[in-house]
Amino acid sequence: MAKLPFTFACGLYDRMVPLYTGEVQPAGLDLNFIVLDNPRQIFDRMAGGLEFDASEMSSSETFQRHAHGNSPFVALPVFPSRVFRHGHITINRKSGIKTPKDLEGRRVGVPLYTQTAAIFIRGMLQHEYGVDCSTIHWVQGALNDPGTHGNPSVLPLLKPAKIEQNRTGKSLSDLLEEGAIDAITATGVPNSFHHNPDIVRLFPNYREVERDYFRRTRIFPIMHLVAMRRDTYEKHPFVATSLYEAFEASKNAALARMKWTGALRYMIPWLDSEIEEIAEVFDGDPWPYGIEANRPTLEALVQYLAEQNLIAKPMPIEQFFVPIHGLH
Repeated sequence: MAKLPFTFACGLYDRMVPLYTGEVQPAGLDLNFIVLDNPRQIFDRMAGGLEFDASEMSSSETFQRHAHGNSPFVALPVFPSRVFRHGHITINRKSGIKTPKDLEGRRVGVPLYTQTAAIFIRGMLQHEYGVDCSTIHWVQGALNDPGTHGNPSVLPLLKPAKIEQNRTGKSLSDLLEEGAIDAITATGVPNSFHHNPDIVRLFPNYREVERDYFRRTRIFPIMHLVAMRRDTYEKHPFVATSLYEAFEASKNAALARMKWTGALRYMIPWLDSEIEEIAEVFDGDPWPYGIEANRPTLEALVQYLAEQNLIAKPMPIEQFFVPIHGLH
């Protein structure tokens, strides 16, 4: 029987490489793995034009579309990208900000108010440090370039927030240096961080803080999941399980290779130490797939979406994902 032609767009993460090379092949699929290393480009093309059968996709955008109804996507509990975010809050020291609470009432840059990273940061600031994010005036725009952060298809907020589009012709990084904004919450640090000593992290010891955060909450923020076109899934429902099993096999192969430290596979000089920390903190797998292993993180995201007026109310996690045969 001929295999089903199937397109999948994603960044070439280590956990995806065996799938890309064909070492791992999803059952019944003739997979065309399209490498795009700009996530915003993938999201915009998938949300705007349904260009792929499946793709890496913003977790928050996928959940938000599902909660609003009539979403063109279904979601698989596969998470290509996850990042702790304490280290991605930068401030201008001249603003006088010393603690998270000092962000209240300030002008804070954000690439996209509705992006997953920003949602997790606001949720963390609220629940960990008691920050009232509704008092913050958000300046929205690209981090290191003038203009907008991609061309997102953003659903409207259910209640308004203090959001101003950056139309200065300067980047958020430039505005932070000038003092036109006081801080930035983003997916990375601004260019100004690397040459201006006044631009610093709010949490300079972010690794220690993030590790403690995970130990206490079991939250390792999930940025991206795998979304599939609903019409493709409804026509070929076997694809969900086939893909899930292939993603799992590809990740496991990457984890095994990471441990080949006789000749370092990654440019991390102390890789042995990193692997030992993964074993200690994450029980050997920092990138688990499936719902149960990620329930604290997924439930936190849904709670934050509701609290930040992106969805009307929290929903059971299971409602966001299609069933995977044999996965409980």
